[in-house]
Amino acid sequence: MQKKGVLVVSFGTSHEDTRQKTIGAVEQAIRAENPDAQVASAYTSGIIRRIWGKRGETVFSPEEALEQLLAVGVRDLTVQPTHLICGEEFDRLREAVKGFGGRVESLRLGMPLLSSTEDLKETAAALFAQFPPTTGRLVLLMGHGTAHYANAMYAAFEHLCHNQGREDLFVGTVEGYPALEDVLPALRRTSCRAILLAPMMLVAGDHACNDMAGDGPDSWKSILTREGFSVECCLNGLGELESIRQIYLRHLHEANEIG
Repeated sequence: MQKKGVLVVSFGTSHEDTRQKTIGAVEQAIRAENPDAQVASAYTSGIIRRIWGKRGETVFSPEEALEQLLAVGVRDLTVQPTHLICGEEFDRLREAVKGFGGRVESLRLGMPLLSSTEDLKETAAALFAQFPPTTGRLVLLMGHGTAHYANAMYAAFEHLCHNQGREDLFVGTVEGYPALEDVLPALRRTSCRAILLAPMMLVAGDHACNDMAGDGPDSWKSILTREGFSVECCLNGLGELESIRQIYLRHLHEANEIG
């Protein structure tokens, strides 16, 4: 029997508190589900890896981690990303993984969190439970966003939420469409003057703490406060939710052969 291995790949974060509660929680769930496998982790962000290196902790890139797994005899390998969408980070990861195809007996790649309609529905159910509808309050989720076409998943997610009766829930992004300025007209048209801000990201890192909930004039909290809204901020990443971790576990089990 070939030695089994699982590589969990995240973008990464420099925030230790949210790292353990999100990325660490996903990794622990995967270890618990795969007791017979060698489980390793990697970050795709070189900046984040260098930050941890300066703190005295070695964090591998996906290629480095794959080499390490091969070095200890793993020949049945599954790579599971914790990315949210099939964007640029996932594209690069897929190409990197393909390069190892001839060196193992079996090589599989799982999908990011939002990769199908089923994923959208399950993620919506998780967030509906986390943020139940409250009279007079809107929920605005902050996604990362990208120029990649996979960015359309954010709009698809909001559309699904509205179709399921959660017209109080909106999605904006930091680096894609819709930006906050694109969401503001819809927020203004409602009669609600209270907003709960929450990250639609695996971790509650720099974007959540600064771009969303920071005290600077350009944060979403500050902008919405100037618009006349009463703003509350939730600093919990999606990885803290058991229901979200279960989606990643399903994707791991459904991982497709790649080579």
